[in-house]
Formats: sequence, C-alpha cells, structure tokens
Amino acid sequence: MTAQDGLGSLELIAAVVDPGSWRGWDEPVSSVPADPGYRADLARARERTGLDEAVVTGEGRIRGRRVAVIACEFAFLAGSIGVDGGERLMRAVERATRERLPLLASPASGGTRMQEGTIAFLQMVKVAAAIADHKQAGLPYLVYLRHPTTGGVLASWGSLGHVSAAEPGALIGFLGPRVHEALYGEPFPQGVQLAENLRARGLVDGVIPPAEVAAAAARVLDVLCAPREIAEIPDAQVSDPPSDVPVAESIRRSRRADRPGARTLLDQVARDVTLLSGTAAGECDPGLLLALARFGAAPCVVLGQDGQAQRSHHPLGPAGLREARRGMRLAAELGLPLVSVIDTGGAALSREAEEGGLAGEIARCLAELVTLPAPTVCLLMGEGAGGGALALLPADRVIAAEHAWLSPLPPEGASVILYRTTERAAEIAQSQRVRSGDLLADSIVDRIVAERPDAADEPEAFLARVGAVLEAELAGLLRRDPAERMAARRQRYRRLGSG
Repeated sequence: MTAQDGLGSLELIAAVVDPGSWRGWDEPVSSVPADPGYRADLARARERTGLDEAVVTGEGRIRGRRVAVIACEFAFLAGSIGVDGGERLMRAVERATRERLPLLASPASGGTRMQEGTIAFLQMVKVAAAIADHKQAGLPYLVYLRHPTTGGVLASWGSLGHVSAAEPGALIGFLGPRVHEALYGEPFPQGVQLAENLRARGLVDGVIPPAEVAAAAARVLDVLCAPREIAEIPDAQVSDPPSDVPVAESIRRSRRADRPGARTLLDQVARDVTLLSGTAAGECDPGLLLALARFGAAPCVVLGQDGQAQRSHHPLGPAGLREARRGMRLAAELGLPLVSVIDTGGAALSREAEEGGLAGEIARCLAELVTLPAPTVCLLMGEGAGGGALALLPADRVIAAEHAWLSPLPPEGASVILYRTTERAAEIAQSQRVRSGDLLADSIVDRIVAERPDAADEPEAFLARVGAVLEAELAGLLRRDPAERMAARRQRYRRLGSG
C-alpha cells in the first residue's frame, strides 16, 4: 500500500492494536448544522465511511500493553476537524491522561473544517492544551502521520509527539500545495513536504509503513513505560586502576579509526533501541546520536557524540547541541534517566557555527544538565576536547574509558596557544591532567572502565564491560532520593578546585 491509497482510520487501528483488543470511546454526535448544504455533506460522509465524524478514539493493546489511540479518517470530509471532532479529541486525550495510558495519535487531515469557521479553527487550542497536560503528567505521546496531514492538525496535535514517524510518501505540510498554488500562482516545490524529506531534516524521527507501526510503537513504549524502580543489580566491577600508559599514547588510541563509539555501543550492547532524528524543529547533525534504549533493565535517553561521523562529515555544531537538548527535555518530561556519551575532537569552528549560536548552545546544555531532574550518567568514551565535550559532561555519575581524556582544547591547539607550535602537545596534555586516571584523582570521573589493552583490540569485551557498568549505575541512581541526588550533583561541581 502506498500513501496515496489513503489508509483509513479503522484500517490503521486494525493494523496496530492486538486482535480483539479494540474498545471505542466515541459518544454519538448530536449537533445538527443549520446550513442544509453542510448537513448534506455530513450525511454523505457518514454513509460513505460508516463513521459519524472524522475522528475515531478508543483504546487497545499493542503487544499486550494498554494504549489509547486517536486517529483521523481522511475519507470523512478530508479528515477535517470541526467542533465535534475537536471535542472528541480533547475528551479522549483527557481520558488517556486520567487513566495513565500512553497515547498514539495518527492524523490524516486537511486541517480545520472550513464549513464551521473560526470556532472550528480554535479547537486546535484545546486539543493542544490537553496533550500538554498529558505530557506534563509524564505520559508518552507518540504520533504517526498519515497521508496527507496538513494545516491546523499538523500545527497542533500532529507536531507535539515525544516520538514521531510518518507513512512512506506521505504529504505532510502546513500549507496544502493546492492552496499554495491558488494563492501564489505557482506550484509548491516538489519533494519538500514529503515524509522522507522531513525525516532528513529532523522533523520526524522515522518513515515506516503501517505494517511496522505496532512493532515500532511497542519498542518505544518498552523504554518509555519501563519501571523506574529496578531491583538492585550486583555491581562486581569496581573502578579499574588508573592507566600508566603515557598520555600521548592514550590520546593516539582514543583517535583510532576502528575504536568502538556510541553507535557501536547502541548496536551491540543496548536493547529496544529507537534512533530519533534531529531537533524535531528542522535541524539534524550527523555528529550526534539521539536514541531511546535500555541497558539491561534500565531505560534511558542516550545522547551519543559520534566521533567517526564528526571526523568524516563535520565537527559537532550548534544543531547537534540543540538535538541534545531535545533529548534532555524528553528525559525531564518522561522521568527517564539520561546517558551522555562524549567522543569529540572539538566543536565546529566555522562561520556557520558562530552564527548558529554555538557558544550559547554549550551554555544552555550545561545549565540544563546541571539542573535536569532526571538521573544522569556521562560516559567519556574517547576524545573529549573543548566545549563540545564539556556541553555533555555534567552528570550524577561520570564514567571514563581507560584511554578517554578531557581537555579545554585538543592538546595540539593548547600547545599552539602557549608555544606557537604543536610539538609540545604531549607535554601540555600531561600538565593539564587530561588522562582518565588524573580525572579520577581530581574527582571529575567516578570510575574507569579498563581497555585490555585497547578498546579497538577487544571491542566486544570492552563494550560488554561498559554496558554492565551503565546498567548498574543507572539502577543505583534510580533508587536514590531525587532531591538528595540533585543536591549531590550540584555540590560535586561547586566544590571542584576548592580544595
């Protein structure tokens, strides 16, 4: 089935919920429009679809989990939302909130119902307010955009998902192409409003066919709805002893092209992984991975700096840090622990980065991480140069791979500043105490994960050790009193360097 075949609301529901589990919530529509032409349009739509409105709401089970669902029927007056539809949507969202249910929304709509005018237009406000209340209650809100989704529906409940996906080939845009051509006398540029382009631009997280929605939603909800109280996990791995490898050798090893990074960690150790795309506001940076995942039983949001992508594409820029801040908001809204993975040779140094507000984004990341209510773990996995590394550092617990390091600048850059040559980089790194052992001694790092002798030489064993440490650390943080944990986080950074 292609997007243009017009997947109906009931077809979608049948494809997503477990067989026999659907229970409708819709009450009969009782209002009667005064305009006879509009009454006739409604009657024809009801006869053609077998529905009384363009919105279907209810609950079902997705892989056994109880979930509320709201969906548009495009065949009913182009899925347009009037007063009755807006009221039905709002009540369904409110019920999902009262009953503590995750919510899956699937719009397919031309927007506001023009026959009902401004009062129909304002329905989007109350629906958006109900969804904001749902999210504020810490409940997941997932969106699956079907063909087509435009206008006020996209500009309200269609764009508020914690995680959003779209139907392949779906037309998704604020202004419908027909309206654009009528208003401006020229066709809208082709391809701009396609689901695949939105995915590439960081506006939706994935493009998946209807047959895969249930599996994708179940995987996301297995993380978002995972228990926050985890039984104590034996942590046999104490911090490994500091490395006696010379600092120049550690830095060389951290830069090996075959060194495992954040992407490999997610692929080989984490489970129930869902990669998210971009900021959800039109930006995407290949240097940062944003994902939902679990390490063992512990659920989390992962912000992973992809060192290899930074070296092959471009350094981490302000868009990557805005993407990271999206992950921080997800963690805060859903009460999920957050894991940040540092592996960067330094943030972008370019006109685009300066004009994009790089320094401000570093500052905002620092402020948000220090005050984030969710438990936080930072993993120094490789290079840790400059503000790009610092932006993801503040955490309740900080773990370092044996040959990871952290410095104000790449050592070569610091050498140039002090001596106008790169030749003294190793000497500078030594004096700056950038190695994992020095960071442990200075209370910047809490524990070290050994490399035997190098993560690139034993990637599977190394990643298994990292995964076990992450699970134990996350489980321990989830058991701590939140107020005490946050106070301890603030104190650890307040006392740095104070003797």
